[in-house]
Amino acid sequence: MKIKEILEITKGTLLSGNESSECENFKIDSREIKKGDTFVSVAEGKINNIDYIKTAIKNGAKNCIIYNKEPIIKDETVNIIGVEDTQTALQQMAEYERNRRNIPVVAITGSVGKTSTKDMVASVLSMKCKVLKTKGNMNNELGLPLTILSLKDENLICVEMGMNHFGEISRLTHIAKPTVAIITNVGTAHIGNLGSRENILKAKLEILEGLQGNTIVINNDNDLLGEWAKSDKKYNKLTYGINNKSTFMAEDIQSYEDKSIYKLIEDKIVTEKGTQSTEGKNIEVTVPVGGEHFVLNSLCAIAVGTYFEIPKDKILQGISKFELTKKRMELNTTKNGATVINDTYNANYDSMKAGITYLQNIKDKRKIAILGDMLELGDYAEELHSEVGKEIKDIDVLITVGELSKNIAKNANAKEIYQYTSNADAITKAKEIITPNDIILVKASNSMKFIEIVEALIK
Repeated sequence: MKIKEILEITKGTLLSGNESSECENFKIDSREIKKGDTFVSVAEGKINNIDYIKTAIKNGAKNCIIYNKEPIIKDETVNIIGVEDTQTALQQMAEYERNRRNIPVVAITGSVGKTSTKDMVASVLSMKCKVLKTKGNMNNELGLPLTILSLKDENLICVEMGMNHFGEISRLTHIAKPTVAIITNVGTAHIGNLGSRENILKAKLEILEGLQGNTIVINNDNDLLGEWAKSDKKYNKLTYGINNKSTFMAEDIQSYEDKSIYKLIEDKIVTEKGTQSTEGKNIEVTVPVGGEHFVLNSLCAIAVGTYFEIPKDKILQGISKFELTKKRMELNTTKNGATVINDTYNANYDSMKAGITYLQNIKDKRKIAILGDMLELGDYAEELHSEVGKEIKDIDVLITVGELSKNIAKNANAKEIYQYTSNADAITKAKEIITPNDIILVKASNSMKFIEIVEALIK
């Protein structure tokens, strides 16, 4: 993208440099800048942090996009663009880039499972296309534009969209302009901000505002999405599920610690090119990660792959190559041979329930759950922690950390229950009791720093 284009898109000012120069490799962290990159300063307060800009230039930045406000910097060796708001400018550039690329975009949102679903869908799509996908969970108003601006020679984009409030997904979907939308579920994440699950559904459905096609893929086992699908008459809906009749269904699920195997039953659908897929029955699918929620993720990936007319053997190959993002149901081993499930990236009621269900379905091992507080639940915090506790019916040892997690312990049915206020105390107790035949789920909101517990147990 030439600087001249950026000036036109953002109504910016060239403070120094040459408007015929090109910008690429957009980054917002000055420490990550390499020679030739473009640094976009997005400091809080919309004030230029001169030290960050100087660090970016020292690290080799060819271009800098900064606030058109004091304090300001000019450097004749670097192209410097001043704009009214750098975050808005980043979004404007990303939308411009999306508009000039006539390629499919698959966008994924949901209360839980966005990242793992995105990774599995992208793995399947990579069997046919060169896919650009969201790195990690860069799914917000900075991360999504940066993903689109990193587009090189890829011919399909697979992005994740997160939100905390109304309007956020609306902004993201107008930038990405998806050709296919996916909603994994409507749960309780951020219910403290939005007030009800019905409001969360409304916020998730904002993804349709920018939809360029007519196809939405939804988890039909989710009650609110299932009800919406029945009432909607506008969109081409591809549904997937285990319990409720759906376009793509899993039957005869066999659950293991490190995988699931099931029989796929699917109806015919109208594909991207308008042709009709064949009906499939009793196709065996192996998911290389344990847990029913990953079965649902694989069904979603199969639905998307079928829509894009990827042969079934290639779809199954894509699922088999799927790799988890770090800190999400990641299996580790302690020195004495016990298994630790690192699911410390984040937590809400739905992901807690999924993790507990997975743990309770493991056979022939002693089951230990180390659970901590779930945050951003507002007035629902006590109730939802209590509901998590009620999900615990077949666990040998429960260890909780945090004030809110006392409600988990109070409502749980475990053989042994321990409550602590610090990670250090939980680590001490866990080290005392762990045996080689144990499997241990470690899960809490990211700010609880439960990665400390995982690292202490496996080092």
